[in-house]
Amino acid sequence: MRPRVAIVYNKPVPNQYYDKVEERAVGSILDSVEAVHHALLESGCSIVRVPLLPPLEQLSKNLKNLTADLLFNLFEGFAGYPETEAMVPKIASKLGIPYTGCSSEALSLALDKARTKAILEEWGIATPRYQLLNPETIDKFHLSYPCIVKPCRQDASHGLSENSVVDEFAALEKQVELISNIFGREVLVEEFIDGPEFNATIMGDSKYTVLPISEIDYLLPAGMPRILTFAAKWQPDSLYFQGTEVVCPAQVSDSERKGITKTTVAVFKLLCQEGYARLDMRLDGEGQLNVIEVNPNPDISPDSGAARQAKAAGMSYAQFINRIVELALDKGSR
Repeated sequence: MRPRVAIVYNKPVPNQYYDKVEERAVGSILDSVEAVHHALLESGCSIVRVPLLPPLEQLSKNLKNLTADLLFNLFEGFAGYPETEAMVPKIASKLGIPYTGCSSEALSLALDKARTKAILEEWGIATPRYQLLNPETIDKFHLSYPCIVKPCRQDASHGLSENSVVDEFAALEKQVELISNIFGREVLVEEFIDGPEFNATIMGDSKYTVLPISEIDYLLPAGMPRILTFAAKWQPDSLYFQGTEVVCPAQVSDSERKGITKTTVAVFKLLCQEGYARLDMRLDGEGQLNVIEVNPNPDISPDSGAARQAKAAGMSYAQFINRIVELALDKGSR
């Protein structure tokens, strides 16, 4: 008998934190909900949709009252409060309800980019040199240019633009102040690596499957930093959107594929352990693979990178979603 599945997600609401383009990005969760719903129907599941709204106190009550065998967790946190993304698996664990994807600990950790990088460094996994800075501590900057300036606790490329890569102090100071004012006091500044960029999706619990690797191919005008900006994901009329292509499977050598796969598994075992995640990586000038981002519970809408990689592995979208469900049920039965 197929399980009763509750698709849990954050209901998009207007918020002064986002501009109109960012509201479209936040609202894209509904595309994932619709696609997952149809995929689960195709697999014979019975389904209920559970849109979640603040306050946090109500979230626990909503989940406690569900009659479902499984929570399909598409919750990305409440608008303006990305740290709330970890609440659904945390509450589900307390209630003893199986859920898809990664644990609350993995989600919380990945959202803290500086802490994640510190753990990677501790375990000998290459990641770009970095500092946490704010407008008052900018004089303590000691990295080598060029650098990239990012929000410390955001995802979905929020805060990344053509101005994010800086090569002198005045630009660094301006960007740190901007990002600090919009996204929170502490800002992540990294030494920028401009080499080939790859990402890989991994799924599993004790046994791991790394889906076919993607490479980001930048076809941008001279002078535009080769980074996956917010515009590249959400603004079809932008140069970044039109000049950013994804090649999957990536055209890499066997040794490069093995290195990317080995790194993906090592990082997933270290930071996530179970569920599914996407790793973003770049090669530096010496050919060293550096981990740029760790993304537990990444976008799995039909046009996402994860779904593209699943298709390259020979999986239909319904099979991809069903595999996510199977992993969650296996975890729940242990």
